[in-house]
Formats: sequence, structure tokens, C-alpha cells
Amino acid sequence: MNKVAGYRVMVGMKQKEMATILNISRQAYSEKERGNIPFKDSEKEIMKEKFKLVNPNVTIDEIFFNH
Repeated sequence: MNKVAGYRVMVGMKQKEMATILNISRQAYSEKERGNIPFKDSEKEIMKEKFKLVNPNVTIDEIFFNH
């Protein structure tokens, strides 16, 4: 499981729920989560705000890029 999926699971959201928030299809979200299609910067910001529920100091770099 990648970090994006891990954070999504930690906040208790299904792919469909995250897709709805991002205003994309579940299939498109799945492709993005697997790394086949990049997330838009605006989508990353929305996701970061959701993921702050489990880690208030989370950064986009921490979620989407390997360290």
C-alpha cells in the first residue's frame, strides 16, 4: 500500500468517497492512487487537508513524494 492509500485508509475513507470530494470518478481516483496518472496540485491540497485529521503536520511532500 502506498502512502496516499495509507492516509486515505487512516482517515476512514473509501476510494469512491475521496473521488467524490475531488470531483472525479472512482476509476480516475484509483488510477491516480496507483500512480498511473498524477494528481493535480489542487487535488493534493484537498487531500492534505483531509489527511490532517490523522497527522496535523502532514505535508504534500510527505504524502506524495518519497523521502
